Amino acid sequence: MKKQYFFQGMARNIIIVGFVSLFTDLSSQMVFPVVPLFLLSLGASAWVVGLVEGAAETTASLLKVFSGYWSDKIKRRKPFVFAGYGLSSLTKPLFAFAQSWPFILFFRVIERVGKGVRDAPRDAIIAESVDASIRGKAYGFQRAMDGVGSFSGAIIAVILLPLFGYRELFLIAFFPGVLGVLCILFIKEKRSQIAPQKRPATPFRVSMKRLPRNLQIFILISTLFALANFGYAFLILKTKNIGYSDTDALILYVLFYVIYTICTTPAGILSDRVGRKPVLVLGYMIFAATSVCLLFTSALPLLVFVFILYGIFFGFIDGVQRAFVVDLAPPDLKGTALGTFHTATGLIALPAGIIAGALWDTFSPEATFLFALVLSLCALLLFVFVKNTKQGSTT
Repeated sequence: MKKQYFFQGMARNIIIVGFVSLFTDLSSQMVFPVVPLFLLSLGASAWVVGLVEGAAETTASLLKVFSGYWSDKIKRRKPFVFAGYGLSSLTKPLFAFAQSWPFILFFRVIERVGKGVRDAPRDAIIAESVDASIRGKAYGFQRAMDGVGSFSGAIIAVILLPLFGYRELFLIAFFPGVLGVLCILFIKEKRSQIAPQKRPATPFRVSMKRLPRNLQIFILISTLFALANFGYAFLILKTKNIGYSDTDALILYVLFYVIYTICTTPAGILSDRVGRKPVLVLGYMIFAATSVCLLFTSALPLLVFVFILYGIFFGFIDGVQRAFVVDLAPPDLKGTALGTFHTATGLIALPAGIIAGALWDTFSPEATFLFALVLSLCALLLFVFVKNTKQGSTT
C-alpha cells in the first residue's frame, strides 16, 4: 500500500495562505480577546460587548459576498486578499487610542472591513489550489494555521498585558500583522481554467437565487445556527462573571484555541472521508452540549471543560462549512457562494450579539445560553433537509 504523506497534494499556495493566516491571527488575537476586557475596564455592559462583536462581524459579512462576486467576475483573487489583510493590519494599533466604547466600536468595524474584503477570495484560492478529494484537509490546514496564530497571540497577550497594559499591547500587535501581509506577495494565483457558464445577465442582488437549492438550504440553516452562536466574548464574560481575573480569562481562551487548532485539520480530513454533513451535525451537537454546561457552570473545573468543548465544536465546523459550501456550489460561482455564505451567517452576528447581551443584562447569563441551546437544536433538526452531495452529483 502506498504511503500517504500529510502534505501530499497540498499546493504551495496552501502553505503560504497558512502562514498569512498564522501571522495575521497572531496579531489579531493579541487584540480581540482583550477587547471585551478592555470594554469592561471602561465601564461597558454585556450589551455593549455584544454590540461591538456583532457589529464587527456583520460589517465584515456585508462585504464578503461583494468581494466573492467580484473576484469571480474579474477572475482575480489576490488583490482582494492583499487589500483586506493590509487594512486589518493597519487598523489594529488604532485601538490604543480609544478613550470610550464608541471608539472601540468604530475601530473594530473598520478592521473587520478588511476581513470582509479578503475572506471569500482567499477561500476561493484554497479551493482552486487543491484537488477536490483533499479539499477538507486543505481548509482544515488553513484553519489550523489560523489557530496556531490565534493561541500564540493569546499567549503573548497573557504575558505582555500585565507588563505593558492594554494600549501598548495593541501597538505591538501591528508587527506580526505586517509579516502576514508580506507573505501574500508570494502567492501564485491560478488562472481559472473553467469557462463561465452562459447565463442570462443577472443583477448582483439575486446571487442567492443563482445557487443550487441544496446550498440555499444549508446557508439558511447555518444562518439560524449563527444566531445561536454566542461567540468567545461571552465565554470570557462568563469567566469574569463567576469571579476570575483577566489573566484567567485569557489563559482559558488560549486553551480554547489550542483545542480548536488540534481538531480542525482532523475534522477536515474526516469530512473528506465520511462527508461534510455528519461532521457538521456532530459539531452542532457539541455546541448544544456546551450551552447546557454553561447553564450550570460556577466552578473552575466545569469552566475549563466548557472552553474545551467550545474548541472542539469550533474546530469541527469552521473549515468544514467552507468546504461544504464549495462542494455544493457551481464551479464558476465558488467565490459568490462563499461570499453569500459568509455574508448570511455574518449579518446575523449583530442581532445575535445584541440579543445575547440584552438577555445577559436583563435576565441572567443563563438566559443567553438557554436561548443558544434552543436555536442550535432547531438548526440540528433542519439538517435533515440537506443532502450530503456535491454539485452535479447524481447520488
